[in-house]
Amino acid sequence: MALSTRAADTEQPRAHNHRSIEVRQPTGMTPGETMAQLLTQIHDAVEQSVDPLGVSAPIAHAQLAWLTHPQELSARLISLSKDLWRLQWHTLHRMMNVHSDDPIQVHPDDVRFADPVWTEAPSWDLLKEWYLAFTHHTQDMLHDTPGLSHQARRKAAFWWRNWLNAMAPSNYLLTNPVAIRHAIETKGESLRKGYEIFLEDVKAGQIRMTNPDDFQVGVNLATTPGSVVMRNQLVEVIHYAPTQAKVHAQPVVIVTPWINKFYVLDLTPKKSMVRFLLDQGLDVFITSWKNPDASMRDVRFDDYLMDGIHATIETARTMSGADKVHAVGYCIGGTGLSIYMAWANKRFAPEDVPVADITLFTTLVDFHAPGDINIFIDEPSVNYLSRKMARTGYLDGKDMAASFRLLRSNSLVWHYVEQGWLNGEPPPSFDVLYWNMDATRMPQAMHSWYLKELYLRNQLIKPNALTLAGEPIDLTRISQPLYAVSAEDDHVAPWKQTFHVNHHFAGPKRYVLSSSGHILGIVNPVVHPPKRRYRAADANRSDKPKAWLARTEMHEGSWWEDWMAWLKPRAGELVPARPACTETYPELTPAPGSYVLETEERLGWLTAVHDTE
Repeated sequence: MALSTRAADTEQPRAHNHRSIEVRQPTGMTPGETMAQLLTQIHDAVEQSVDPLGVSAPIAHAQLAWLTHPQELSARLISLSKDLWRLQWHTLHRMMNVHSDDPIQVHPDDVRFADPVWTEAPSWDLLKEWYLAFTHHTQDMLHDTPGLSHQARRKAAFWWRNWLNAMAPSNYLLTNPVAIRHAIETKGESLRKGYEIFLEDVKAGQIRMTNPDDFQVGVNLATTPGSVVMRNQLVEVIHYAPTQAKVHAQPVVIVTPWINKFYVLDLTPKKSMVRFLLDQGLDVFITSWKNPDASMRDVRFDDYLMDGIHATIETARTMSGADKVHAVGYCIGGTGLSIYMAWANKRFAPEDVPVADITLFTTLVDFHAPGDINIFIDEPSVNYLSRKMARTGYLDGKDMAASFRLLRSNSLVWHYVEQGWLNGEPPPSFDVLYWNMDATRMPQAMHSWYLKELYLRNQLIKPNALTLAGEPIDLTRISQPLYAVSAEDDHVAPWKQTFHVNHHFAGPKRYVLSSSGHILGIVNPVVHPPKRRYRAADANRSDKPKAWLARTEMHEGSWWEDWMAWLKPRAGELVPARPACTETYPELTPAPGSYVLETEERLGWLTAVHDTE
């Protein structure tokens, strides 16, 4: 999920929409209570019309909080004066060309000041050090603001951090010694190329992280052979052609996230999870979701459950002749699959549940602490977004992408400004980044419900608090075995929060923690020598993340091999491989289908689930 953070999208109040604020004293209220009510009404009106995403309010609250805590403010100013004194001595030494160690060290992950010139040249070193001093103290003060809620402190620090990141000297030609040196060395050619890249980005409406002309879905991405064997208004079901003479009798059904396109699991042959599963002798079906438009404004989560997940599972069962399937869900697709499993365990007798076991990739069911995106999750922000979607009928993929990018603005925005606009280096050709660019929309009814009921109210973990497709939802009814995978650097679905799935599912559970992030922790092919590592162990309902981590061992390589050791013995005996399409289920169109080709106006703002290595 995501919210729009583009300034241009801030709603402008219209005359007929202005709230009237009547200053009257209701019966039984004191003048003080009346004034408090009036201030609340003014606050709500300003919040909805001027600052719907809560950008300025937390910063103002933080400033007032420090002013009302003079003792803490004095202690902070004393600490600041000590650091400034050391920084001034460092400045004096550098101006006299005397060696002095930097009083403020650059974080190892901060590549903005990696070039030696930022340390070796006194003038550039001082510019860097004073910028870092101001940045660090501002951030520390906001994080430590007394008398302010944790959420308010996080929001204030987030918006200040984005402003500070934008003001970094590395982002501007005249204060970037690397770009200046490059321009001199190339006799201005880097500046000419940088200006061309700038114009191309303006034309594309984005700061591009890769060149979209380098990739084409169905040509050099998503090339695994298969057929679309079922299509309705919400989903296309792709059945892949076998690569082995025999396959396991029970098929694998992958429920992909409808927040992105399915082919992240079928990028190139070497990175394709789909192709890996086929080579393991598994029969694979996958969802390819419709890219919603205004006509789908009333599509609900119930529809994704029944016309999407249930329809796909039933297609796989009928076409394969198997009584059960092995279901896999990724991200929001995994959340939807979890809800479906609770629904199915209520609707059907235990022996008739159509899913034998569940695999979840980076999936949240408990939204108490959903990661960095929680910055945007509060009542005013969600209400603003709901009003915005009510006008269009959907959430634009560009809006979703913009907020994700702000979560990592240095690596997802300013890095490409520096490399492209200042140094004239074209964006790299990278398939994962192209997939990130291929944004999708969200229908208004479904996304509003999802944000309010799951993120804001965290209703999914409350037994029977939600009713979907005619059944009360209780995750504790899920008795099928679970294989859950998370990634240690995932900021979209933090692993310690995804671990909570073990506390709610009743069946046997195996939990896996992969290295890397939300995408590359899952798109994790088997290679030699291994590039990544993982931990894997059974999990109990009483386990805590730290306790589970302490008893697991680190393994070099891909967790895909551990998954196969868990899944294949459960998938039934080997039978002759089934063709991608049959007379009963003819090919509607070859894979990758038609829904995946429905795009934004021109590959809009990049989604920033970005954890490249």
